[in-house]
Amino acid sequence: MTIKITTLDNGLRVATDTMNEAESVVVGAWVGVGTRHEPWSANGVAHLVEHMMFKGTKKRTSYAISAEIEKDGGMMNAHTTREETAYYARVLPENAELACDIIADMLQHSVFQPKELEREKKVIIQEIGRDLDSPEDHIFDVMHQTAFPRQKIGRSILGSAIVIENLPRKAVAEYVKNYYHAGNMILVGAGKLEHRAFVEMVQKRFGRMPRGKAPKQDKARIASGSKLLPKPTEQLHLILGFAGPGFNRREIYPTQLLSILLGGSSSSRLFQKIREKRGLVYTISSGHMAFSDAGLFQVYAGTDPGRVQELIPVVCNELRDVTHNIAPGELARAKAQCRADMRMGQESVMRRAEVLGHQMLAFNRPIAIDEILKKLMAVTKEDVEGMAKKLIRRKPIVTALGPLDNLEEYKKIAERLVA
Repeated sequence: MTIKITTLDNGLRVATDTMNEAESVVVGAWVGVGTRHEPWSANGVAHLVEHMMFKGTKKRTSYAISAEIEKDGGMMNAHTTREETAYYARVLPENAELACDIIADMLQHSVFQPKELEREKKVIIQEIGRDLDSPEDHIFDVMHQTAFPRQKIGRSILGSAIVIENLPRKAVAEYVKNYYHAGNMILVGAGKLEHRAFVEMVQKRFGRMPRGKAPKQDKARIASGSKLLPKPTEQLHLILGFAGPGFNRREIYPTQLLSILLGGSSSSRLFQKIREKRGLVYTISSGHMAFSDAGLFQVYAGTDPGRVQELIPVVCNELRDVTHNIAPGELARAKAQCRADMRMGQESVMRRAEVLGHQMLAFNRPIAIDEILKKLMAVTKEDVEGMAKKLIRRKPIVTALGPLDNLEEYKKIAERLVA
């Protein structure tokens, strides 16, 4: 295994994945906090903090942060999810120390200047508006809100325009103070680097970061039901969702294979039978969103509102059929696709950094690709069919956005799944 882990005296874990054949390095900080850990009054603060980390420190302006990385061809980015936030730079190997210095500066010395904060709030409010104008994106937020009612994990990562507009600077600073510490962060290096040298550069810049502990979180509770949003769009956007396993459950492996063979590619059942043979949709897919203690298995479709009455029975029929009628070739193809995706991902410096950062936060250890593949390849046809049965026996979560006149009632859809 090319991965090495060192824990600094303050509890900060430093993880590297050395790729001697690579021509670049990814340096990143993965923080174990996201939308799920926000105060009730501050939905969107996790994402706002991510933006503000790029807006100036005690020694660097916003422009200097990006210009120093980009002057030698590097790039920086970040992302926020419901359970983690990550900041990373991809640079040439000789610039790894610079990348580490800039990320350390951002995460420990950002000033959150009031004028910059107000300006960035306006940027995020525009981002929220763009999301609301993109029904194929917004429908997934609606699904989470419906599946996790009155829970932080179900709230939008972007937050709402009203909340963002009124968030005080104090809320941003307190959020960083509470969660951005050594006990809740992984420093990751992937690519053409040496572990000891990377640890030394991290120690120099993060060695005095306060210890802290990983945040507590409320247990996720998935609810069934429906949420329908009428909107004058050209297409009806529909998701059928079901409570699924979290990523710490062994059931994750048959669930992952089920999502691939059902709607994970252009050779999958839903794509072939619903788009290719019937022309009922342009887009249809299935997937599983896994969190630490819960998951959502979803089938998404965008269709002509006039054809939704034809679409729903076919989708429900395929969901019932997959509980007892998986051909050996289907499962073999799903396994091959999964294996190829993981093996090909080994060629990407960014992918390996992302996987390592997530695994260290989620499992407190790196998991070798062969260990994962062994478990995936051991999944049987009966395992996948059994998982499909378990999923659709649960009451569905139905969300739809668009013209709703021809959409069946929730009760009728639920009955189709058990008929």
